[in-house]
Amino acid sequence: MQRMRISRRLLGMWPATIGAGLLGAMLYLLGRERKRDADAPILGGWPRVVVIGAGFGGLRTARALAGAEVEVTLLDQHNYHLFQPLLYQVATAAVEPEEIAHPVRRILKRVRNVRFRLAIVQGIDFAERTVRTDGGPVPYDYLVVASGSTTNYFNIPHLEEHALSLKDLGQAVALRNHLLEQFERVGAEADPQRRAAMLTFVVAGGGPTGVEYAGALAELIRLVLVQDYPALDTQDVRVVLVEGAPHLLPPMADGLRKSALKKLREKGVEVRLNTMVKDYDGERIVLSDGSAIASHTLVWNAGVRATDLGRAMGVELARGGRVPVQPTLQLAGHAEVFVIGDLAYLEIKGSPLPMVAPVALQQGEHVAATIRRDLAGQPRQPFRYRDRGTMATIGRNAAVAQIGRLEVTGFFAWMLWLTVHILLLVGFRNRLLVMVNWAWDYLFFDRAVRLISK
Repeated sequence: MQRMRISRRLLGMWPATIGAGLLGAMLYLLGRERKRDADAPILGGWPRVVVIGAGFGGLRTARALAGAEVEVTLLDQHNYHLFQPLLYQVATAAVEPEEIAHPVRRILKRVRNVRFRLAIVQGIDFAERTVRTDGGPVPYDYLVVASGSTTNYFNIPHLEEHALSLKDLGQAVALRNHLLEQFERVGAEADPQRRAAMLTFVVAGGGPTGVEYAGALAELIRLVLVQDYPALDTQDVRVVLVEGAPHLLPPMADGLRKSALKKLREKGVEVRLNTMVKDYDGERIVLSDGSAIASHTLVWNAGVRATDLGRAMGVELARGGRVPVQPTLQLAGHAEVFVIGDLAYLEIKGSPLPMVAPVALQQGEHVAATIRRDLAGQPRQPFRYRDRGTMATIGRNAAVAQIGRLEVTGFFAWMLWLTVHILLLVGFRNRLLVMVNWAWDYLFFDRAVRLISK
């Protein structure tokens, strides 16, 4: 009996222990960031580096040039850096929008040779070495294009008009509003067919974002919203995940795919493989197998493409509108221009690099190192991608992770996912707030952000 009591005590202590460990790690990382930024030099008459895009690749490039003898100008149409992997948590009322976004000026506050400029990029003049923006031309000696990607609707009829997507903060908040509005309105709907359509939520795309959103949505409905709407029978609610491939999570091993599929189905998600969306008019989804689903909600996570800036560069584009680059990440014929992140197309061992954050982060570091090598008169080196693994969470205590040949599932994969995402968030405040929200949700089965905000 005494041993059992001790075991229960230890079991109850693990959340606090893990939380303390994460807090200590974050304090350490924050201290490192401040020390590095404080060492940045004052601006001088140095080469001008212009970076387009404050996403993972662009921001990493700018920060990695801290202390270099260059003047860096970072351009973006938003004044914040967005942690896109957690957008689905905004859409499922788990975190506030500002908890996964951080002001760029705050990030660069102590980096004295980097400046931020809010601007919409309209084009690039390679001959004059200027970037055309809505605020006038910005000259450069080096240019780093990291404008990222946008949703790819594959020319499916009516899809862009009626489907909801998850590529920016506005879309995530709109999706959260739409989801909560369906539950508010369904109580006043007398038509049983329309009620069924309002309570049917279809997610297209079985990649990490689709899997994570479907799992989080199922938990939100069956663990949280059921308390807000006691008259609601959760058996009337459907969450359907459709994927065109014969399996989920294409980048992962077969065992992890099967584990993710099993967990989703245990959470009540209907998974339909080998199925694609052919049309959607806002109320009826037509599928490739000839069937149709009556639904007022289609969340589109089935594809991305490079932003239109690639077309404006006047080069022949690769698949998905991406810009082919040399092994050093420079644009062919323009040694001073680099393209990185989702916009860049580079094959390694016969396969193109995936459009994921780790690739952009490593490419940002590489370009910054290349510019430093140029300044030192050293030869450029080809980019080498180090795959540090792939992971996806399916909800409470459930995740899958592949790190090299190591395959991890269940609780330990979930803890690994939590830790990695907390540490990758920019800003100590954001890390702390997200961690508190996750702990609250875990302990009390509650989402603190169930707001319909316009």
